[in-house]
Amino acid sequence: MAERRAESFLPRAAALVAAMQLKDPYTRGHGDRVGQASALIAAELRLAEDLVADLRLAGTLHDIGKLAVPGRLLRKPGPLTATEQDTVRRHPRHGYALVCGNQVPAVARVAVLHHHERFDGGGYPHGLAGRRIPWPARIVSVADALDAMTSTRSYRPARPVSAALAELGRCAGSQFDPAVVAALSRVLARHPWPPPVTRTVYGRPAYRS
Repeated sequence: MAERRAESFLPRAAALVAAMQLKDPYTRGHGDRVGQASALIAAELRLAEDLVADLRLAGTLHDIGKLAVPGRLLRKPGPLTATEQDTVRRHPRHGYALVCGNQVPAVARVAVLHHHERFDGGGYPHGLAGRRIPWPARIVSVADALDAMTSTRSYRPARPVSAALAELGRCAGSQFDPAVVAALSRVLARHPWPPPVTRTVYGRPAYRS
């Protein structure tokens, strides 16, 4: 049932993600990859198939709130001012407002809202810590960081996967849930990153095993 509900939202999700990518070319493919990584982690944690499907959608939509952020800030090559940072940091709330009015599973909704929380409580928008952070958000947070570090951005080149995993390990327990980081490390020992896409099937791994 959850997979069918999520599938009914896919055309609208694709349109929203495409609109966001027009504002910020550096996000092209980012949501898809975060969705793939989130699903890989969820499967490694032996979550039910419908939850794996919901996590894939959650990762795809996690940054959808950036539609409400001025494009000049998303594309700015240098550091943001404190005021600009505050504007960008509103995107989880904007994204939550967007997905709450649609047939989006609760797993995806809470991940959109809380994927920038930190395990030590220093994140946003609510400063949640540890297990108080909804588990879908803890998964998407790690998947998001993996793809951010292994993708070329306007301000730095892509890092090797090994360096990204080392940084995730260093931040486990402070920024990230250690159990989620460990699950990602295990799964990337068996699968390449980014995974070579072979098909687009919602809720099932779109990679060659």
